[in-house]
Amino acid sequence: MTDVQDDIQRAATLLKGHRESIDRLDAILVYTLAERFKHTQAVGVLKAQHDLPPSDPAREEKQIARLEDLAIQADLDPDFAKKFLNFIIQEVIRHHKEHQN
Repeated sequence: MTDVQDDIQRAATLLKGHRESIDRLDAILVYTLAERFKHTQAVGVLKAQHDLPPSDPAREEKQIARLEDLAIQADLDPDFAKKFLNFIIQEVIRHHKEHQN
């Protein structure tokens, strides 16, 4: 093999390893989100049973600030982390509203 072919082969091997890691991390994300939503569903049921509002803006604000701090510590774009958590919070509130009906 030539040097160019060796480089391409090494790159392909590295790419395969990265993709395998990404696939494992995607699975972790999905299972983690599923576990999180199990708990938020239980919270929604409790809120409905006790006639509590489906959203808690003060807690949501604290959680967003907490996640931004974690993102900075993890070297993740805090704006992305904030958008991601806002999306999750809106889904949770939607589910909580469903329990209220």
